[in-house]
Amino acid sequence: MSEPVIALNNANRVFAVGDERVHGLRNVSLLVEPGEYLAIMGPSGSGKSTLLNTIGLLDRPDSGGYFLEGRDAGRAGDDERAGMRRERIGFVFQFFHLVPRLSAAENIELPLVIAGMPPARRHQRVASLLDRFGLADRARHRPDQLSGGQRQRVAIARAVVTEPAMLLADEPTGNLDRAASKDVIGILEELNQRGLTLIIVTHDPDIGSRARRQVRMEDGRIIHDGAS
Repeated sequence: MSEPVIALNNANRVFAVGDERVHGLRNVSLLVEPGEYLAIMGPSGSGKSTLLNTIGLLDRPDSGGYFLEGRDAGRAGDDERAGMRRERIGFVFQFFHLVPRLSAAENIELPLVIAGMPPARRHQRVASLLDRFGLADRARHRPDQLSGGQRQRVAIARAVVTEPAMLLADEPTGNLDRAASKDVIGILEELNQRGLTLIIVTHDPDIGSRARRQVRMEDGRIIHDGAS
């Protein structure tokens, strides 16, 4: 049996908001196998983003364990966690987070530059993704010269250019019209079909129902974990 990509055990996270203590996670346990397609759903304040940030090593639980591909991410130091995040996790956000002064190709290439990949290999990998995502004719365009759907495709290409183990998408269609949303979900699902583990946070029940597995949260707890 393969090693789970994610093994989260009894994770708790509490935030101080003024004089109140807000529970982002309450004894949350979650196993995700390689290649799964999972939607995390629930109302605002239910803990969806806290769970995603914990999985993505952007936040650390106050208690409980977290193993990423068998490595103890919960106890790893900051530098080790940053390396795991950079090499093994891709992120896609609602508002794209592209660098405004860089072209589409340069935005996609940026993680490879940071990783120190030789230019020839970088350019080959970026060109392949531009072509695959229907962006070859937009390679030199800056984000402000692209539509919302094109910007999100650039963001997805940037997220997967390092060939991570999993892709975390936080409301990836929340800022798009219906046609662009359909294109973006199609790309994400194609990546999943090729073996990439896909985890989507969404408020949209139509998008959530497309995932093979749904995790529903309420008050920091998982209240449902099963097939869509």
